[in-house]
Amino acid sequence: MSDGNLNDTVPYLKDGDRVVLFDGVCRLCSAWARFLLKFDRDRRFKLATVQSEEGQAILAFFGMPLDTYETLLLVESRQMYVKSDAILRILRLLPFPWPTLTFFRLIPSPIRDWAYDRIARNRYRLFGKTEVCVVPSAEDEARFLTKKKRTK
Repeated sequence: MSDGNLNDTVPYLKDGDRVVLFDGVCRLCSAWARFLLKFDRDRRFKLATVQSEEGQAILAFFGMPLDTYETLLLVESRQMYVKSDAILRILRLLPFPWPTLTFFRLIPSPIRDWAYDRIARNRYRLFGKTEVCVVPSAEDEARFLTKKKRTK
């Protein structure tokens, strides 16, 4: 968890926004984004790829690497959550049955994050990589963090 620069607001976020940053060319990460689009019925989360202008600005705000992506990030206000803490926090805010998986919080975070890191470092080899970042459908476009909405 990090606070960024407390005098500034996180780029592209409004008060109350929660954004999940994910690797847009990773098949596993894109599947996670599709999972959130499906099960986040209350639309609590916005999504952004780490490769996007918005994702890069948020990563820079928190002093995260801009060219290597080994963790999913959840940003709420000025707080950043990474690795297993991010996933468990997201699951807690989804509808039943997903919050039941937060019992994994009983496992010490160094052990959870060790398992997370093994998957993250091998995700391209295990799940594959796409040539381009995920592009939201017209119906899901509002769920993605963008500096401006496209006009038709």
